[in-house]
Amino acid sequence: MKFDYIKCHGSGNEFVMVDAVKYDLQGVDLAEFARFICNRNSSVGADGVLLLVERDGLYGMRMFNPDGSEAEMCGNGIRCVARLAEEYVGERKFDMFSGGNIYHITREEDIFPAIPTYGVDLAVRLASADFGFAKGAEQFISQPIEPLDAELLWTAINVGNPHIVAEVEEIDYDHLTRLGERVLELKEEFPKGINVSLVKVLGENRVFVATYERGAGITASCGTAMTSSAMAMALNGRCDYCKVIEVENRGGAVRCICHKEGGLHTQLIGNASYISHGEVSAEEGEFIYTEQGKYDAEIALYNDFLSSKA
Repeated sequence: MKFDYIKCHGSGNEFVMVDAVKYDLQGVDLAEFARFICNRNSSVGADGVLLLVERDGLYGMRMFNPDGSEAEMCGNGIRCVARLAEEYVGERKFDMFSGGNIYHITREEDIFPAIPTYGVDLAVRLASADFGFAKGAEQFISQPIEPLDAELLWTAINVGNPHIVAEVEEIDYDHLTRLGERVLELKEEFPKGINVSLVKVLGENRVFVATYERGAGITASCGTAMTSSAMAMALNGRCDYCKVIEVENRGGAVRCICHKEGGLHTQLIGNASYISHGEVSAEEGEFIYTEQGKYDAEIALYNDFLSSKA
């Protein structure tokens, strides 16, 4: 079996994307494929695998982490899959599914000239069975989770996958790693694991986010974490509702707009850029990849965008 792939990224969050509408991947061990293709030492290297899928006329996304686990949602990833889906849909506004939920997608004004930009609207829940530390509370805002860290004040948010967010004066990546690893030990508090983010406020409606992603570790960017962090800052009065919040990370930047009317929801707006493309051969559980080319113009444009944010 052979199929093409595109390496892409949303805000520096890198993925290997496969059009599973065009290619029938039945028989492919997708978890093993993700573990193989995401390995930066011996393969393409990525933060996850994205599949464009179709069900009953509706296009959607499946996303696999580097450890082979499947994620419910990925805010950076769904923008990349939306770019591929748009070729089928032929419209600038359409719905997509992921993890059992439906998401409204829009082609947006370019975040930087000639960079394809998409928005996804994410409903926000403040209660979740994933929040074992909250013990059935309707919300958990700016409170300590003592077994994890007695000093930090956490806000819990679910945007299709679960997150906890804490504001800090400075980002300490070693501390963030310890927090992410500690989550794995606290089965009662985090029965399905959780994404952990630390946020530094840079100015009015401008923040920097670093995240330890469930199943992936620290990555350059996490779309749902940036979305959750923006909402957490709004809930805590640190950013404004209904205004653009500039959310930065090591991979770049996105725009978030948080809303209260009609229920809590946040629009995540950012790039969907292509890096390279190639072919994968799958046979008897083994995979061989061949890179066939790079999207040099898109790479250069995104580097210009990063330079503009420096």
